[in-house]
Parts: sequence; structure tokens; C-alpha cells
Amino acid sequence: MEQRFLIDTSAVIKYLNGVLHDDGLLFMEGVVSGERIISFVSEIELQSWIPPNQSDLEIYQVFVSQSIIIGVDNNIIKETIRIRKNFKLKLPDALIAATAIVNDLTLLADNDKDFLRIKKLKYFNPRIAI
Repeated sequence: MEQRFLIDTSAVIKYLNGVLHDDGLLFMEGVVSGERIISFVSEIELQSWIPPNQSDLEIYQVFVSQSIIIGVDNNIIKETIRIRKNFKLKLPDALIAATAIVNDLTLLADNDKDFLRIKKLKYFNPRIAI
């Protein structure tokens, strides 16, 4: 089975702004050229982001419009509650982690401090050399 990814807001922004290392950018390019999946949380964060350069907002909007957006359901709610209780993550991060776990996706993000603690979560940081 092919590995599938849930792309966190931070990874989207770093990818679109080209601030990842070359190997990270190449990796992200491969991911986004295929099945581009984000959480509804990332949709909200990307649509409400106020970048220093306003033309970036249109780029974020296009990215979102070309993505599969996973909403919340009862399984994600239950997993979010478990994560919040056990790991004390902020609600948006807990929702995103729960979305990845429930949908059997590898989370692409650069929040090692929080996400590496969740053993059930498949996680990859695109800033790290491949």
C-alpha cells in the first residue's frame, strides 16, 4: 500500500514559501503533486493567514482549493480527546494528529516537540534531510 500523507499547515507554508532544504522541497513536491490532503484545521489556518506579501494569500487559497480536506467526525473527536488528555497538545495540533491517526495517514509537519511523543502517530518532518 502506498504511503499517504496529511500535510500540516506549517509544512504547507514552508513548502509554498520555499524555505525547506532542497531535499525537503523535492520531497514535498512529490507529495503535493499526488494526493494532497489537509485537515479542516489547516484549511482554516491557511485561509485566515495574513502573510507579509498579500499575493501569497492567493497561493495559499489555490493550494487549499486543490486539496482533499478531511473534516471532523466522531472517531476524530474521540482520538482528539485521548491526545489532549495524554499529551496536553493545543486543540488544533491534537485535531490534526487525530485526523492523521484515524485516517491512517503520515503527518507531515515540523513540530517534533509535540508530535514525536504520540507513538500511534506516523510522523515525518520535511525539514530533515531524506
